[in-house]
Amino acid sequence: MLKFVKQNLEQIDSVEIYPIISLLIFFIFFTALFWWVFTAKKQHIKEVSEIPLDDSIIKKSNQS
Repeated sequence: MLKFVKQNLEQIDSVEIYPIISLLIFFIFFTALFWWVFTAKKQHIKEVSEIPLDDSIIKKSNQS
């Protein structure tokens, strides 16, 4: 099966750029996510982490 895929990929011009683009997207996304995690305000993280435990939000959504 690898031979079949390899033969098809060899026929595409400039196919070697796709893995490079994929790696760049992966690296940029996780670098940005890593940066956001370390620069996020601790109060915001605390508020968001308490949402599942907050009964007032559940009561408001049930009343609507």
